[in-house]
Amino acid sequence: MKVTSTSCICPVLVCLCFVQRCYGTAHQGSIKVTRNQTKHIEGETEVHHRPKRGWVWNQFFVLEEHMGPDPQYVGKLHSNSDKGDGSVKYILTGEGAGTIFIIDDTTGDIHSTKSLDREQKTHYVLHAQAIDRRTNKPLEPESEFIIKVQDINDNAPKFTDGPYIVTVPEMSDMGTSVLQVTATDADDPTYGNSARVVYSILQGQPYFSVDPKTGVIRTALHNMDREAREHYSVVIQAKDMAGQVGGLSGSTTVNITLTDVNDNPPRFPQKHYQLYVPESAQVGSAVGKIKANDADTGSNADMTYSIINGDGVGIFSISTDKETREGILSLKKPLNYEKKKSYTLNIEGANTHLDFRFSHLGPFKDATMLKIIVGDVDEPPLFSMPSYVMEVYENAKIGTVVGTVLAQDPDSANSLVRYFIDYKPEDDRFFNIDANTGTIKTTKVLDREETPWYNITVAASENDNPGLLSHVTVGIRVLDVNDNPPELAREYDIVVCENSKPGQVIHTISATDKDDFANGPRFNFFLDEHLSINPNFTLKDNEDNTASILTRRRRFSRTIQDVYYLPIMISDGGIPSLSSSSTLTIRVCACERDGRVRTCHAEAFLSSAGLSTGALIAILLCVVILLAIVVLFITLRRSKKEPLIISEEDVRENVVTYDDEGGGEEDTEAFDITALRNPSAAEEFKYRRDIRPEVKLAPRHQALSTLESIDVQEFIKQRLAEADLDPSVPPYDSLQTYAYEGQRSEAGSISSLDSATTQSDQDFQYLGDWGPEFKKLAELYGEIESERTT
Repeated sequence: MKVTSTSCICPVLVCLCFVQRCYGTAHQGSIKVTRNQTKHIEGETEVHHRPKRGWVWNQFFVLEEHMGPDPQYVGKLHSNSDKGDGSVKYILTGEGAGTIFIIDDTTGDIHSTKSLDREQKTHYVLHAQAIDRRTNKPLEPESEFIIKVQDINDNAPKFTDGPYIVTVPEMSDMGTSVLQVTATDADDPTYGNSARVVYSILQGQPYFSVDPKTGVIRTALHNMDREAREHYSVVIQAKDMAGQVGGLSGSTTVNITLTDVNDNPPRFPQKHYQLYVPESAQVGSAVGKIKANDADTGSNADMTYSIINGDGVGIFSISTDKETREGILSLKKPLNYEKKKSYTLNIEGANTHLDFRFSHLGPFKDATMLKIIVGDVDEPPLFSMPSYVMEVYENAKIGTVVGTVLAQDPDSANSLVRYFIDYKPEDDRFFNIDANTGTIKTTKVLDREETPWYNITVAASENDNPGLLSHVTVGIRVLDVNDNPPELAREYDIVVCENSKPGQVIHTISATDKDDFANGPRFNFFLDEHLSINPNFTLKDNEDNTASILTRRRRFSRTIQDVYYLPIMISDGGIPSLSSSSTLTIRVCACERDGRVRTCHAEAFLSSAGLSTGALIAILLCVVILLAIVVLFITLRRSKKEPLIISEEDVRENVVTYDDEGGGEEDTEAFDITALRNPSAAEEFKYRRDIRPEVKLAPRHQALSTLESIDVQEFIKQRLAEADLDPSVPPYDSLQTYAYEGQRSEAGSISSLDSATTQSDQDFQYLGDWGPEFKKLAELYGEIESERTT
């Protein structure tokens, strides 16, 4: 089979050839497809031949964008098995088979039924097969071939990033690169010139140029000035087919802005200016503005202003407004028309950011002259001082002169001045002023201790123009006189310990005085000479504005007197001196050995244990309840006595209780208690107490004389043996109690009742470390020791 294509623009006629290797001679005019064959030739052995493929495929070509009325012919499939009798059927499968590409199954002709776009799909892969129409068996193996869509110039170049906005500095050199633009063409760049783009400039000459191949835009003139023209609109065209006639083109716009450089110096519009400033202008206020023009923008137009010379350098100052780039003229000192009527200033404006590439265009500064005319105005009176300070003594009589203020009219008219005090409605008016002379006097008696300082405002106005006012502050200091006696600095709580010694300092007091320092300290403390000498306390002046309270005697007792009173006198150092009397209250308290106060009242003994009144009441109530329970229990026990011996049938172990208390010393029949106190006295009596013995007890003195003292342990053992061997005891255990305390100690009595009559060197200070229970004992022995030492 062979395939032929009749495309007129295909550079190579594509033929699919089939080579058939046959045994014997070939038939002229036809090529057959044979399968595996074995042919017997005389004299030759059987030869096996390898089957050959019936067709070899190449690719077809089809033009894109075909607009004809008939389907476009692509090519032809042909198998050498086809004898032209219609027995061979051609089948086409793969991409677009049956929809885009159709085949004549008898002739093998392939046609394209739709217009194709190479930019959407560049080729199609299909499969061809020849089968027997009668048996549907393949005559050839299925083979693959490609149909490529052949490109035509149907896409114009496009600038995907346009339009463009770009800047370039003014005054740049010719040929300075501005921007590179790039256009893309969707056509096949490998076939013909359809995608070969050439750039050209349609608008923007002669200022800019573009490279035809790279699309780089460059400046085409020297020293392009932003101040002359700032914005440029450049149109760039891209054309395919290498710019030939018939090629497609696209264009974009490039907006180019020249950025500023400092190539223009500042310039004042005029060389001479004149400014009117009234003499009433306030110091520090702005009195005028001046501005130099600069054609540049941004930081290139920033400038500073300065006064370079003139007779007003010390009177005026100039600063720069960063926003408006204006020079602000301010007043440094007050103006006076009567002294100087005009000033001349030379003002300079200079750029702050210089570009040395353009220094040849300078200098980048300019100067102008400013004449300032001082205007005459009617000014308010002017005080001789910016403020006044005056003094007056307290308690001065009403109408006492405090001081005088003075104001004058600064104008040449020299009008008369009137004065008044600018009071607020709520102020107390302690002073007035003479309207003509400015003399200030008191209207009330002043008290320094209440208000030591007064601030008033005095106003002055001209008689001819009362609306023009000037004000001045007057401070009045009230001077002190000694009109307040000294007094104690505070209420003192003075305590003296019961065990204080003569001459002991128990407290230090101080005094205070409402008067000034000159009329207050130094203070003198002393006792009233008209009173008798106090036997208990005295007063010592420490000569440092304090005094000490000292005891005159030893030992104080709260039970005898718990409060003492000490009248004292205090005088100050003023002229004349003033004095006052006070009475100190001194309480007697119990103190520790180190002087700490323990208690000052009798009720404090209970509170010192940490018990409140409610707790004490609760304790007492509990004690009463316990006593009532004990009394009730004893009463019930007495009213109901149980027999000492339980019935013989009850053989349980019991504890025998004895409730018989005896009849006292007159009861001679009762049990002899001597046996319990002294076992030696009852050695021969071996009767039990839980049964009534029939033997009569021997006299007490006889028992004591016959027995010697024995050991307690031996005594207990004997009594235990007697109880176990006694046949008359009941058949249960009984409890026998012995209250024997042992023999008398040979050390003698340890009582302290007789120790007070003997002399002893023993130190009892250790009693103070035994706790609060022994405090009273420690105090007693401490006093005894102190008296003994005295």
